Amino acid sequence: MKQQVMNIQLDRLMQTIQQSAEIGMLPNGGICRLSLTDEDKKMRDLFLQWMKDCGLETRIDDFGNMYGRRKGKNNELAPVLIGSHLDTQPKGGRYDGVLGVLGALEVIRTLNDLGVETERPIEIVNFTNEEGARFQPAMLGSGAMAEIFNKQTILNTKDQKGLVFGEELERIGFRGLKENRQQGPFCFVELHIEQGPVLEDKGRSIGVVTGIQGMSWLEATITGRTSHTGTTPMNRRKDAVLHASKLISKIYSFAEEIPELLVAIGRIQASPNVINTVADQVVFSIDIRHPEDHVRERFEQQLKEYLSTTTLVEEMELQIKELDKIDTDSFSEEMIKVMENAAEKHGFSNMRMLSGAGHDAKYLNRITPTAMLFIPSINGLSHCEEEFSEAADIEKGVQVLFDTVLTLANKETL
Repeated sequence: MKQQVMNIQLDRLMQTIQQSAEIGMLPNGGICRLSLTDEDKKMRDLFLQWMKDCGLETRIDDFGNMYGRRKGKNNELAPVLIGSHLDTQPKGGRYDGVLGVLGALEVIRTLNDLGVETERPIEIVNFTNEEGARFQPAMLGSGAMAEIFNKQTILNTKDQKGLVFGEELERIGFRGLKENRQQGPFCFVELHIEQGPVLEDKGRSIGVVTGIQGMSWLEATITGRTSHTGTTPMNRRKDAVLHASKLISKIYSFAEEIPELLVAIGRIQASPNVINTVADQVVFSIDIRHPEDHVRERFEQQLKEYLSTTTLVEEMELQIKELDKIDTDSFSEEMIKVMENAAEKHGFSNMRMLSGAGHDAKYLNRITPTAMLFIPSINGLSHCEEEFSEAADIEKGVQVLFDTVLTLANKETL
């Protein structure tokens, strides 16, 4: 008997991605769709309709996470959960997060086309505020599901305009119920673009992600003294910008001495931010990442000591705030093997790799077996309008996702 061909429909998937890209589209083809904005609401409404069109049972939890459930033969069994996020950076690309959600939708559509019934239910999910571009912390919806964050603290979180998370969730009509949270999934699978150059450089189509490296986010505040630029001699100034620039240069220099350590100063703000006034305060972020937690933590401690000592010598003040700290996570070895088998089945070149970026899978790994799948990002670009992945790679990634989900949804145990 000839085996049934189970291939996803690339044309349908790419059309769905294009429809998504038109919501919040920027001049150069990227997307600005910050969490809980009108653009996010429009995308959520469309995604909700797509799920209903697939015959899924839809629900929304108290953090705005959206779910669509496809029943299995035994609906008492815990479901396979698949998805990612639909919010973007202010100048984001059309694939970051979006591919994981719409790729999951294509998995469901293909199962429906073929009339395939799985033992377990399958649920797709759109997590709220993964990017953290509007509300901090990032990965808020998945972190809330894993009970990493205090609910009331999150609901009271404000954006830079002073708008409150809980009120914005209510305003766009996506504040659901706590009992709608997915409490006990069988496992979680997330498809994502790599957002880096490794797969492209290695000539591989599929990245089987073994885990996510740890990270520390700090915020440093340097306080000096404001004065007039035209009347204050250079040697009499306490210029916060000058001191901060020296410290930032040293931070990068120190990082270069440690293999695999990644550091970035992504956000800087000077005050009073006036052209003819010496700045009395500079606030800047520090992003530190490394696969080994003890290396990252040691660097962080040494950095704090250096910043404190140097600022004291310059007779200025320093405050360092810890914004976030996440340890390295390892994913399910059995699920990793399922993904590798799916890639090999189709002859797709693949490799194991660690994720340098944080993803919703990070927090889901705390409550259920988890795995991730990467496809190449052209030139390693992401979090920008130039972000791009080839249709051929997208097809391969979603096909591996399909086969992986089909295998997992018929498993008794992991």
